[in-house]
Amino acid sequence: MKTPLKIAIASATLAALLAGCATGGGGGYYGGQQQPYPGDPNQPQQPQGGMSKTQKGALIGALAGVAAGLLSGNDATERRQRALIGAGVGGLAGGAIGNYQDRQERALRERMAGTGVDVVRQGDNITLNMPSNITFAFNSANLDPKFDPVLDNVASTLTEYNQTIVEVAGHTDSIGSDAVNQRLSEQRAASVGNYLMSKGLMRDRFILTGAGKTRPIASNDTEAGRAQNRRVEITLVPVRS
Repeated sequence: MKTPLKIAIASATLAALLAGCATGGGGGYYGGQQQPYPGDPNQPQQPQGGMSKTQKGALIGALAGVAAGLLSGNDATERRQRALIGAGVGGLAGGAIGNYQDRQERALRERMAGTGVDVVRQGDNITLNMPSNITFAFNSANLDPKFDPVLDNVASTLTEYNQTIVEVAGHTDSIGSDAVNQRLSEQRAASVGNYLMSKGLMRDRFILTGAGKTRPIASNDTEAGRAQNRRVEITLVPVRS
């Protein structure tokens, strides 16, 4: 199954299940304590009214694993690969791909240590998860100047390991309209991408995109969860020969 189709299925499943969480009857809990349910006292009883916030968060986390990583899809990546090979950037093949990404991942983990940026490896792709609390002010697409040294380290790594496509994807929480969140996610991706390109990186390597609020990695029911969802992800995809 191609990546875009898997993302669409995962997103639809998540939306349907979360909609189900919002329906149902009154409770089973009062003042933080579980109340008795009618029925056989020897049988465990389940609370009514859908999933708890904890269960909902676990569901989002599980389904986000299906959709995490590259957002723009195979077609955009293939176009970038053809452009880079045409520009003289050599492609990688076979075992060289894994070895190349192993070295790049190691370099990124060393340089991102203690910065608040998570480095996630999925197959041959590497994703840097940059939460908004270290990159942007609330509801802003202007980069926090304190984050410049971190992006400088990312840029130097991308200069050293230049046989990769760089997808910069913006994400938001669920507060606000779809249109506002989509625009903000795109603006934040552009801010990060343009900063990196200003350090001399090839423009042909970059895909800038926004997902708005459609791909949460945590529950939007809490401020902590919303803070996780407000993020920029940089996914590094090897150029294949």
